[in-house]
Amino acid sequence: MTEATVDHAAELRSRLTDELVAAGHITSALVEAAFRAVPRHEFVPAGTPLEVAYNADESVVTKKDEHGVLISSVSAPFLQALMIEQAGVGRGMSVLEIGSGGYNAALLAEVVGPEGRVVSVDIDPEVTDRADAALKATGYGSRVTVVSADAEYPVPDGGPFDAIIVTVGAWDIPPAWLEQLTPTGRLVVPLRMNGITRSVAFRREADHLVSTSAEVCGFVAMQGAGEHAERIFRLPDAHGRHIDLRFDSGAPENASLLDGVLATGRTEVWSGVTIKHRVSFADLHLWFACFLPGFCRVAAEEGTELAGESGTWFPYGIVRGDSFAYLAVRPALEGAGAEFGARAYGAHGEAAAAAMVEQIQAWDRQARRGPEPTIAFWPVGSDHTQIPGDAAVLTKTHGLVTISWPAS
Repeated sequence: MTEATVDHAAELRSRLTDELVAAGHITSALVEAAFRAVPRHEFVPAGTPLEVAYNADESVVTKKDEHGVLISSVSAPFLQALMIEQAGVGRGMSVLEIGSGGYNAALLAEVVGPEGRVVSVDIDPEVTDRADAALKATGYGSRVTVVSADAEYPVPDGGPFDAIIVTVGAWDIPPAWLEQLTPTGRLVVPLRMNGITRSVAFRREADHLVSTSAEVCGFVAMQGAGEHAERIFRLPDAHGRHIDLRFDSGAPENASLLDGVLATGRTEVWSGVTIKHRVSFADLHLWFACFLPGFCRVAAEEGTELAGESGTWFPYGIVRGDSFAYLAVRPALEGAGAEFGARAYGAHGEAAAAAMVEQIQAWDRQARRGPEPTIAFWPVGSDHTQIPGDAAVLTKTHGLVTISWPAS
């Protein structure tokens, strides 16, 4: 790398850090200093343009499987900053990172300082070898311990940790993570809740975990013993193209009822609930995941009617027997916003659309203007009688996840 290129990388790194501070993703001096110090371009694949390496919103793919599916990446800088801040990492702490890439571990090493400790674990030896080599090449080899193992189980001689930051999408919280976490430690995990993922910062409260913050995010899925595969139903259209319905849980028992559904007439139901352009409604997706039986995510193959209507719908749906509906929008607020509704296929499509619209209206009345929901994890053996009566409850292997919206 030429001197001019090194200088350009330093300039971009400084600009990236300024941007993350201005956006509020970085709020502490230690995290700011770490982002100014660690050369992110040294941890992404060779040939990655510097402008990509230092783009605040861009993750960089580092590995795909034999089918071309992404299985490892260097996460977007804004999300790495958010998660380190969520974890409350500070000087002298011991931190476990689950999911290796090298760059995030180097940031953590800068934050905890020479008196702290960072352990980074990944199930894929190719990933850990690459991370370890990059850390050594950038001077962090002696400050980060890289381990190749399945983090569903305790890291050998690893704990206890003041913070555990998980950088892969997790469907559950295994007992090993709680066993390795100090009583006052923070667990930050991209938790998948009926197909919707949030980076949740948890602290202990009596016999369970309670969220202190939750951020919208997306991560590659966990591999190994903690993997949880979605069920996917492919609906063909008249031209041999497909719409996929992806179920994290609660998949229909008899998917054959949907055979030929795309050949039926389409109906629609509108909610009267509007939103201005460029205003987030991510909590509506989480509300669906909690309170809409038959909830699924929708993906339309190029060439389908749905794919051709990009911008008029969002990839969240509901299956009811022989029909399915999906979240739709149409212009409202004199062109300054949109109205939510649902479009549907099937003999009983109008009923499916009405069920989705009912939950749009419930979200608007009960949750839209109130505080953020509280997410809790109740391990097997915890006192479930303490779960709030109005909480949504999602069953996991190692416990229950509850989501509670305070009254608006």
